[in-house]
Amino acid sequence: MFKHIFEQSYPSLYPISDQEKSAIQTAIHQDELVNLSLQLGNIPSQSGQELQAAQFVYQWLLTQGFKAKMIGVTPERPNVIGEYGGHGTTGSNLLFNAHLDTESPTFDPQLDDLKYSKKTVALPDWTKCWIEDDVLHGFPITNDRGPMSCFLIAAKALKTAGIELDGKLYLTASPGEIGPEPIEEFQGISYLGKEIGTQFLFNHGGVCPDYAVVAEGTDFGITWQASGYSLFKITLFGEGIFTPVLSHPHDLKQHPNPLHRLGFVTEALTEWAKAYELEFTYKSEAGTSIPKAQIDSIRAGLPHTFGAGTEICHVYLDVIIPPHLKASVIERSLKQCLNQLNIGKYEITPLLVRHGFEADHNVYPLVKSLNDAMQTVFQKDIQPAHPVYSSMWRDHNVFNMNNIPAVTCGMPRDKPSASDMVNCAYLYALTMLSICGRYRGA
Repeated sequence: MFKHIFEQSYPSLYPISDQEKSAIQTAIHQDELVNLSLQLGNIPSQSGQELQAAQFVYQWLLTQGFKAKMIGVTPERPNVIGEYGGHGTTGSNLLFNAHLDTESPTFDPQLDDLKYSKKTVALPDWTKCWIEDDVLHGFPITNDRGPMSCFLIAAKALKTAGIELDGKLYLTASPGEIGPEPIEEFQGISYLGKEIGTQFLFNHGGVCPDYAVVAEGTDFGITWQASGYSLFKITLFGEGIFTPVLSHPHDLKQHPNPLHRLGFVTEALTEWAKAYELEFTYKSEAGTSIPKAQIDSIRAGLPHTFGAGTEICHVYLDVIIPPHLKASVIERSLKQCLNQLNIGKYEITPLLVRHGFEADHNVYPLVKSLNDAMQTVFQKDIQPAHPVYSSMWRDHNVFNMNNIPAVTCGMPRDKPSASDMVNCAYLYALTMLSICGRYRGA
């Protein structure tokens, strides 16, 4: 699929010598990389609580002799920006990015009991990272502090090997990629994501990259497109009737309590989701984005003031948005679906919309650089990432929406080995040198 990209010549790419490759590879130490990943991964950093992890990355950068700063909308949730190189005027600037937050339950029993089983909440993988039989475990490492550690060690390897860079290399770590989102009563800084994370970093972090690599697990595949997502609230209206005087209609679609009509809606939305996926799957040379949709939550009534049913029922539909599709198309399609049900008055509200984006042909030099590195590390061409990695939000969306060609590429997403991480660090280091070029002095 990428053959035409690999066969082109890109004069801006720096030709890395065998001597430079050997020096870089020698400077990457497996124990150091694994220890950094475990240290960083074992710092609690669920969304909204990224400060301690950010401070660790900041101090590590300073200790290793890199220029570093922290900047954020709020001091409690900063972005970290490290810099290396930038001594010349001919090399390109390359930004590496990974996120500090990791998905997890809230660990508030009142909230978690609404979503998770107790067995799921008790999984150690949410907050703890460890190595066993050469395999790294723990969600913080796989998403996303393992890939972050790989590019930090990659940059250190260049420095240790005495390789100065012509273009500037940015090493960035951001809060808020996972979420959550400010929805209804859940408002405030703690619920913000992209606006205070990589998006804020791009606008206010003092960075001006030519290219960006968002370091996340892709099983060493590559994609330069990503999907967005939306949350549609479908509100069903009805009438509250005191239970002792309620008469159930023969046709459930006429039931005054919208909860009794809910089955028709959920069944229709399931069929809609199947059709939506088939109609709007997006394929390009960058990969395949498969738009999924499912009901994420339902809110209706107040259990402590029961006795008359409810007049209102809200259904929250999570919808993935592939590149080049607008949320308005989804809204109209949902209306067509619900209008056919004849279930009475309803309302659709898009509570959240984030569109997906795709890089154009200007991304080719970066793809070629990563493929050259892949050839050195694995002796084979890089392959398109699995569709799951282009069917979700990843922060290369932020750069592509701002016309900075960006890809996502990294180590295995599930239980990477120590050698996987070493190979990933080597892959990143070669890409850094290829894109930024070596500075030989004025």
